[in-house]
Parts: sequence; structure tokens; C-alpha cells
Amino acid sequence: MTETHDEARPRASPVARAALLTYLLLIVYASWFPFAGWRSSGLSPFTFINLQPQRYWTGFDVMVNIVGYMPLGVLMVLSLHPRVRGVWAVLVAAIAGALISCTMEVVQNFLPSRVPSNLDLLTNSAGCLAGALIGPFVAPLLLDHGRLQRIRRRWFAPYASQGLVLIALWPLAQVYPQGYLFGNGQILPLLSEWLSEWLDMDIDLVALIRGSAGMTVEQYWLSEIVITACGMTGAALTLLCLARRGAPKVWLMLALVFTGVLVKTLASSLFFSPANALTWITPGAQGGFLIGLIMLAGLAFAPQVAQRRLAVVTLVLALIVVNTIPANPYFVATLQAWQQGKFLNFNGAAQFLGMAWPFFALWFLLLPSHRLNRQG
Repeated sequence: MTETHDEARPRASPVARAALLTYLLLIVYASWFPFAGWRSSGLSPFTFINLQPQRYWTGFDVMVNIVGYMPLGVLMVLSLHPRVRGVWAVLVAAIAGALISCTMEVVQNFLPSRVPSNLDLLTNSAGCLAGALIGPFVAPLLLDHGRLQRIRRRWFAPYASQGLVLIALWPLAQVYPQGYLFGNGQILPLLSEWLSEWLDMDIDLVALIRGSAGMTVEQYWLSEIVITACGMTGAALTLLCLARRGAPKVWLMLALVFTGVLVKTLASSLFFSPANALTWITPGAQGGFLIGLIMLAGLAFAPQVAQRRLAVVTLVLALIVVNTIPANPYFVATLQAWQQGKFLNFNGAAQFLGMAWPFFALWFLLLPSHRLNRQG
């Protein structure tokens, strides 16, 4: 009777809290991107908090600010559940959201490419409040033994909470334009930019590693096959090593890959043009995609220990290759047509997610919980 009573009692959700932390990191990166040119204007960092109407603004800006902070409000309420519920959860989430937005705007005083705004503060706070008002309605459905909660317990191991958040972010990691399909984790070019600015000299870490050796068309093609196959296999195996034996592993794997491809297509259409929606379909990408599917077909029902170890190997191999080859000339030419425009904040968060996802995945895969909680 005691076990039944404990199982019926609502519990805090590690998934909600992990998702909240992840979303906070995305907000910070999006608000302070591109993290360059820090300086003090000599004015009070709180001068933007006034009653003066914003001179330059668009309905698009208002919509993005509101919609961008709504998930924050929802996730805060879900993270507080069941300890804090109802009106108190909404109040705590709304105040916390306003404080977070104010912090983001204050720090923007020290970035020359960003302008703090009282309108941004107001709309961000309104978006967080709107999300907080939605939270109490979805919390019982998601957390208090709803259908999704039952599916989660039936299909996935107890330690899978953070991993499920990580897996849900993988399709979104494909949003930012990348030189190779599923080529996440390309960090050396960004480090080169930061070091060049810091040391006031041109530094190319990729060139330093490779030297003067060039690459043939065949080598580009082979590299893209490795990156695509290993990136896709590593992500899918990360999902599979979380699943129980009775879970529909093949369908889960295919759903993840299909979602990643769909997001990649929609993002290419949005950032470039509908005509360029399928620019990522290159011979190397096709070959890597096919090889990745063949690898996953053979590994879908392998022991979870083997899946976890192979996920680490494939992710590391993809990181090595994607960070040690020159930029794809075809991709560089295509990138010239990209107009970032109003999506600057969104692009910053998308770039961070695409760059950091493999490292977060490796951290998760190497956690001791995988060795201590092997569930059938």
C-alpha cells in the first residue's frame, strides 16, 4: 500500500527543471549575442527603465518578445509543481521572468550591437506572464499521471529525464545554417573569432591544425559522409540507450531523424528562400544519411551499454572531422544569400544550440547514472 500511495503522489519533474535551465541558457545567449565589443557607455545601466515610448519598434519585434518568453513562464510553473501551485506559481514565475528580462536588458548596455529597451522589458515580462497563466492548466496533464507521464514511464528509464530534454533539442540544433548535414559542434571557427578579437590579430585554428594541406572534392565528399552518418547515428543512439526493451525503438528513432530533417528543411526555406529549402541535400549528405540508417538498423536492438559507447564514439568522430576540415566552398557561397535581419536574437540562440549540442550529449552519456540504472 505504501508503494502505491507514493506512486500516486505528484512529484517534481526533473524534465521540466532541465528544460527550464536549457531555455534560460538559450535566452542568455540570444540576448547577449554576439558577445563582442564590451564597453561602458558611462550612463546608468537602468536609464532604459522610463516612461518614454519606444521610438523605433515593429509588430514583429513585439510578437517575438512575447512568444519567446512564453515557454519560460510555462517551464517555471512546471518546475515549481507540485511544491508551488496555482496563483502563487503564476506570481513567482511572472516576477522571476521580469527580473530575468531586466537583467538581460541591463547587460545589453555594455554591448555596442545591442540596445536596451523598456518595450523589450515590458513585452518579455508580458510573455512570461502569459506562459505562467498557461502553466497551471498543462501541469496536471503533463505531470500528474497524465497520458504523457504514463508513456514516459512505460517507454523510458528513470534516469532519462535530462536525456529526453537533450533529445528534444537535437532537431532544433539543426536550425542554424551549417556547412554539413547534422554537422553540429563546429566550435573552432567561433573560437578563432574570439581569439582574433582578444589578441587583435588574425587567428585561424582550423588552418593551424591542418597546415597548408588542401582538400580534394572526393575528400570533401567523404568528410560529409562521415559527419552526416556519425552525427545522425550519435543522436539516435543517445535516444535508444534511454528506452526500455518494450519501447517502439525503431519508430522513436525514425521520428527523431524525420523531425531533424523536417526542421532543417523549414529553416533553410526561412533563412534563405523556398527555392533553397533542400540545398542541404548534397551527394555527401545523401550517402551519409543512407549509411547512418544502415548503422542504426543494426544497432536498434543492441545492448544499451553498446549503444551508449557507440553514441560517444560517433559523436566524438563527428566533432573531430567537422572541426578539422576547411569550410565547404559551396556552403560559403550559399551563405551569402542569408539575410539575418530581424532574426538576430533567434540566430544567436540557434547557433549556440547547434554548437553546444554534441558536448551536452557527451556529458550526459558519460554520467554514472547510465551504469547504475540499467533498466529493461
